[in-house]
Amino acid sequence: MPIRKIEADGPDAQSADLVGENVAAIAARFPEAISEGRIDFDALRELLGDAVDESPEKYGLAWPGKRMARRLALTPSLATLRPAEGESVDWAQTQNLLIEGDNLEALKLLQKSYARRVKLIYIDPPYNTGTDLIYPNDFHDPMQNYMEITGQSDGGARLVSNPEVGGRYHSNWLNLMYPRLMLARNLLLPDGVLICTIDENEVVNLGSLLKEVFNEGSYEHVCVTIVHNPRGIQGTNFSYTHEYAYFVFPKGGKYIRDRKIDQAEISWSQFRNWGSESERHDAKNCFYPVVLKAGVIHGFGDVPSDELHPAQTEAVGDLTYVWPIDSAGVERKWRYARQSVEAVRHLLKARQSKTGYEIEIGKDFGSYRTVWTDKRYDANEYGTKIVNALVPDSPFSFPKSLWAVYDCLYAVVADDPEAIVMDFFAGSGTSGQALWEINKADGGKRRFILVQLPEPIADHPRYQSIADVTKQRLRAASSELKNDLAAPDDLGFRVYKLATSNLKAWQPGEDLEADLLSAANNLIDGRTENDLLVELLLKQGIDLAEPVQMKSIAGRAVYAFGGGVLAVCLADVSAAEAEALADGMSDWFLELTPAAGITVFFKDTGFESDNAKSNVAAILEQRLGDRLLKVRSV
Repeated sequence: MPIRKIEADGPDAQSADLVGENVAAIAARFPEAISEGRIDFDALRELLGDAVDESPEKYGLAWPGKRMARRLALTPSLATLRPAEGESVDWAQTQNLLIEGDNLEALKLLQKSYARRVKLIYIDPPYNTGTDLIYPNDFHDPMQNYMEITGQSDGGARLVSNPEVGGRYHSNWLNLMYPRLMLARNLLLPDGVLICTIDENEVVNLGSLLKEVFNEGSYEHVCVTIVHNPRGIQGTNFSYTHEYAYFVFPKGGKYIRDRKIDQAEISWSQFRNWGSESERHDAKNCFYPVVLKAGVIHGFGDVPSDELHPAQTEAVGDLTYVWPIDSAGVERKWRYARQSVEAVRHLLKARQSKTGYEIEIGKDFGSYRTVWTDKRYDANEYGTKIVNALVPDSPFSFPKSLWAVYDCLYAVVADDPEAIVMDFFAGSGTSGQALWEINKADGGKRRFILVQLPEPIADHPRYQSIADVTKQRLRAASSELKNDLAAPDDLGFRVYKLATSNLKAWQPGEDLEADLLSAANNLIDGRTENDLLVELLLKQGIDLAEPVQMKSIAGRAVYAFGGGVLAVCLADVSAAEAEALADGMSDWFLELTPAAGITVFFKDTGFESDNAKSNVAAILEQRLGDRLLKVRSV
């Protein structure tokens, strides 16, 4: 097995090839539609018969730039992420990620490692108010566009406002959202949910766009109104006091959960009868147990035998029985007969009061209404003040209420304590702090992936970009939560920054000999071993938070990820020590017993000679056999 060198523009140096995957899927299902490696659409139409819509007029949302936006989403990225350990918190232990960069490129880079793994994607994109900044899409070289915007290279690209009078007002916003939603869909689990908040400016277009991207026949789209600003934002005729949140989730299952309440906090007083003739023997049909499971009304069970003296609550296994008992221990009857309560059992819920939670009849149990009202949704009291307390001199005006985001996240991940939650319009980092609060409440180990563009902040005394604010808020929130006795285990985050690939593309100039010598080293000057390791993880589809194992073999550092699925040795290899290194690596890999085929990477310029390279490849192939998937050099 030869060791093939990875070129900067080769497939192994790119993010996921979504077009290639689509073609392969069609070829596997309809091999007759493939001609010389390409799709024969005439043959495909014949195979699909009447299912093909040949009409030139079709229902759907159309706008200028849509075709190019779709193509942009399907174009692989040659970029990478560089680790910024010094800007992170608890780098070695944390599973949380904060990516600083253009979210479109970041979503492309995450396709291999996180496809179908994310339980919830929550985003709060620009609302297209006419004054907020819109990322100018460059369909030809988005990475160069990003470098210019962030001041990493000379150029004219800048973040710009999108005034309504500027022309293509809605099209610019749709071209921003369309490719990002396409890529986001690929990351969701089969039962994954997307939540996107918006206001009245684009609520209609967003609904149509979500129907198209998420396939109207397979997903449900629920638009929830969240009352978040009691003071209102004054318009010409109305004071706007609300915003919207689209919940997009697959049909055929229940994904939205009501908040579980500690049964010790629940008051049943309004269901208990306190008047005369209200004891148990006065109306036996009005004395029965209500059964709770983990604070949720579970059902009604048989009354225990008389030998069991009932208390107000009594645990039986993982269930808790609740009877109408007064403070003196006298068994009383409920206000309503058993058959009456059974008829509306699904409408019972726990409502928060000043002293705890009271049971009332209301919405369908386990569901949410499409209008949310909670005083904690106030953007000033629970948004601005919270951010300013954590980030003095914050440039954010009326950021999202922490608890509005908390309730959105909790609705989806309450029953999944190890869920991955993504937010690729992270802003001040509210979703990251909210997820930590959820983990604190129930001991969960949920993790987040946040992405934020380092949007420049002009003339600010402390922060150069919005991403700087995101990091500072998370650091401050982490420090504050660590003092809580119920603090979650993981209050850290790893920072990665979007950058051009570590692999050098050969660009011959006037001095061909010098260019050839320079190209012999495949890595860009100034890039580190850790930079290259991260790029290999991304391009090989390994979780960035995957624990790394390191072992010294023949005096060389060898890294193993994913239990040995990916192995990397970037040290120099002499001809004399090639055999010992290859044998030692083989012994270790056999010991690790990885679940899938092993891919091994070496530094191309690290081999003393072609003979050393050949010996290493031959020994690995001989010792590992079918376990060895491929050997590559960079």
